[in-house]
Amino acid sequence: MQYRRMGQTGLQLSEFGFGSWVNFGKTVDTHLAKNLMAAAFDAGINFYDNAEGYEGGESEKVMGQAIKDLGWSRDAFVVTSKVFWGGDKPTQRGLSRKHVFDACHAALRRLQVDYLDVYYCHRPDVDTPISETVEAMTDLVRQGKVMYWGTSEWNAQQITEAKGVAQARNLVAPVVEQPEYNMLRRSKVEGEFAPLYAQGLGLTTFSPLASGLLTGKYLNGIPTGSRFSLEDYQWLKDILLDNHTDMDKIQRLVYLADDVGMPLHHMALNWLLTNSHVSSVILGVSNLEQLNDNLKALENRKSITAEVLKNIETVLQNKPDGPMRF
Repeated sequence: MQYRRMGQTGLQLSEFGFGSWVNFGKTVDTHLAKNLMAAAFDAGINFYDNAEGYEGGESEKVMGQAIKDLGWSRDAFVVTSKVFWGGDKPTQRGLSRKHVFDACHAALRRLQVDYLDVYYCHRPDVDTPISETVEAMTDLVRQGKVMYWGTSEWNAQQITEAKGVAQARNLVAPVVEQPEYNMLRRSKVEGEFAPLYAQGLGLTTFSPLASGLLTGKYLNGIPTGSRFSLEDYQWLKDILLDNHTDMDKIQRLVYLADDVGMPLHHMALNWLLTNSHVSSVILGVSNLEQLNDNLKALENRKSITAEVLKNIETVLQNKPDGPMRF
């Protein structure tokens, strides 16, 4: 496992991170979570991602108990949470000062840690001034409850505004964004965010396989037990599987990956790592077989040559105009 700085901070993140969305607290219980996280840690993964909105906080409880049972030294791993969706009541959601503080304290309890390494604003909140959110995050950092803070699925203008508020008021600025990024979804990371990298923005990207599309397993239907077979994720299936252009590209990418000598999902993961702005690629797995298989992708990273990248672009035809990716 190799490690990358989170933007221009000194925090070193494993190039593959471990995510809990969809699985923890739903299909993954504490016993399995402990085994998965132990295997990930042994493989060199030091970054474990979570959020208050994942299964109503149950995901954090499962991860927190696993961390406690594993007995890891607190200085040996990075654990994160996100704030936005905490409940149905007006004071249980969004990025008001109250909810930012309440959610942070709840995450600390559920994860059973004294501080969060990174705390993300899970979405922008149009009902709360950005200045209020920046001030609340700054206070959490200065109290030692949070080491760094960032955003998730914000746009470049919103991140720039938050940075401007921080600079003008001597507050702590966001240093990392967590966007969706994969072969099929790349315009924000490679286009819109380009000016922010010179300002030190790091990226911890999610959905590297486009919710499983880039494994090729959905080309012939929906396998039992897959994400799209889960009732709660019907909305995601409706969005992704109806895009026939993407499905055609995926079939062509399968052929290309075969020619290179690796499965499509390995090629997709290694393709992400060719972008130097990516601090860590968050994996989502539900069993040890998936985890070990994804980790094997790193054995083939040198096979992603300039010629292979060119062939990938010929298939994708979705590269944003503007700066190069590398």
